[in-house]
Amino acid sequence: MSKVKKMTLTCVIIAITTLTSNIVYIPVGFAKIFPIQHMANVLTAVLLGPIYSVAQAFIVSLIRNMAGTGSIFAFPGSMIGACLSGLLFMKTKKLLWAFAGEVVGTGILGAICCYPLATLILGQKAAVFGFIPAFIVSSIGGALIGIVVLKVLLKNQTLQGMIRKNSIFNRDL
Repeated sequence: MSKVKKMTLTCVIIAITTLTSNIVYIPVGFAKIFPIQHMANVLTAVLLGPIYSVAQAFIVSLIRNMAGTGSIFAFPGSMIGACLSGLLFMKTKKLLWAFAGEVVGTGILGAICCYPLATLILGQKAAVFGFIPAFIVSSIGGALIGIVVLKVLLKNQTLQGMIRKNSIFNRDL
């Protein structure tokens, strides 16, 4: 797939994810849980790879924060999950590992990385593991949606050929 097509697909995913941030979110304390971001991370990781996935996560987090629909916690959570999801899928070529990468990257590692942000930047006293339950629930739900969307797309013969042909490294999914 050419760079222009990859950037275009990334921009479409960014647009859909950003637009839905006003509709689908769950406020939990001073964080906003956003399962659609996790779905986008899995889709981008599988279709385009870790670099585009991290770029997509960063841009969506930035736009959401500038628009007032996100929180500062979107950056470490979504970017770590997107990176780990893309790297694990790239190494294994298994959708299950893309799912696991998103859940572990966002739900555990990203949640732990939010602790310094909460204490240093926001001045909030938060438990180190206070973010983990909310982030895990959100990432499991969103990553499952992403896997279901990919499975549905792969059942369509026309889309299946396009996805398999144009996925990163021209590999079978």
